[in-house]
Order: sequence, then structure tokens, then C-alpha cells
Amino acid sequence: MTRPFARRIAALSAVLAGSLLLQGCLVGAVVGGTAAVVGGTAKVAGSVVGAGFDAVTTSDEETRAKREREERQYQREQRRCEQRRASGRSC
Repeated sequence: MTRPFARRIAALSAVLAGSLLLQGCLVGAVVGGTAAVVGGTAKVAGSVVGAGFDAVTTSDEETRAKREREERQYQREQRRCEQRRASGRSC
């Protein structure tokens, strides 16, 4: 009976210790995953933390796509501003 409990405590301790090393939204993801860790074993805890980490990290492709969207939005706003100025209004 104490062995599964000890595993849960060890898993919870590892997650909480790891969260101290993380910043910003990563901490929220790990702490949110901690609830699932308490109900499961150390093996489940590893997959929960891994899934939480994957959910909050971005790949190079996602970063590039986001940068392109932001650039298109900036250019769109610049065109709108030029049109406003051409009609005598301020941006």
C-alpha cells in the first residue's frame, strides 16, 4: 500500500521541483498537469508532463507561420493607414 503512495509522492515532488526551473506559461502547464500526476503513477506522470510541455512549446514551423501572419497583419494595417492619410484622416 505504501509503495504506490511513495511513487505518487516522488512523481509529485519531481514535477514540483521541475516547475521551479520553468518560466511563464510552462509553470502553469506543469502545475495543471500535477492534478493528473496525483491520481496516477510515475509512468503516467511522465506522459502528462511531456504532453503539457509539447502543448506549450512551439516548433520552428509554427514560429515561422506566426511570424508570417504577424507580418501580413502589419502590412494590412500599413495599407489602411496610407488610405486614411490619403483621404485626410489620421491613423
